[in-house]
Amino acid sequence: MAKTVLITGASGGIGLALVEAFGQAGYQVAIHYRANRAAAETARSALAAAGGRAICCQAEISDREQVRAMLADIERRLGEVTHLVNNAGFAQQKLFADITEAEWDRMFAVHVRGAFHCCQAALPAMLRRQRGSILNISSMWGQIGASCEVHYSAAKAALIGLTKALAKELGPSGIRVNCLAPGVIDTAMNSDLTKEALAELAAASPLGRLGAPAEVARLALFLAGQEDGFVTGQVVGINGGLVI
Repeated sequence: MAKTVLITGASGGIGLALVEAFGQAGYQVAIHYRANRAAAETARSALAAAGGRAICCQAEISDREQVRAMLADIERRLGEVTHLVNNAGFAQQKLFADITEAEWDRMFAVHVRGAFHCCQAALPAMLRRQRGSILNISSMWGQIGASCEVHYSAAKAALIGLTKALAKELGPSGIRVNCLAPGVIDTAMNSDLTKEALAELAAASPLGRLGAPAEVARLALFLAGQEDGFVTGQVVGINGGLVI
């Protein structure tokens, strides 16, 4: 059976690196995007040119019916999803006292409710096969918290809790659930930070630099790709030593 991975939020920095890594490893790739169709189509074309197979799929993952429709479309075009990478997300820097209820809700709708919907939609096929892999992309801020990013930190911490509990529940069914917790990665998500702030974060790392999206993607491929692996329920940091 072909390996088919659904990568949510695949039109951004880490997402595009995930698409490339899984595609080069022989996976059929469902490239999810919400608004940036151009980036998703460019990634699909690049994989097709290299001999891979990929499709683009649009959905607002906080909407349960859109997620169900997306999974049905993927199954029609590529087959059942065997691997799920919950990568969709966004960041926002704001004082806690200034966070609106709408901003709080949106943060959890994308990071947590979106992962919930995608997991539930992908699970029936995995349960029938008694195998599969789910990888949630959290953040080191979900582990240690970030000042002026309380709602982001809280949502990413929720993904860690989801990972651990779901791994216990699904392990007997042969389905592994793991979590990556990236540190400061050089992507557009950090474009709101000044050059000085980024330089300070790089200097604070024992390795003295920011991470690259491709480094996250390689680790994600390792964790997701062990068909009969013994790694589940783990939160694996990739942060240059900022969290030890």
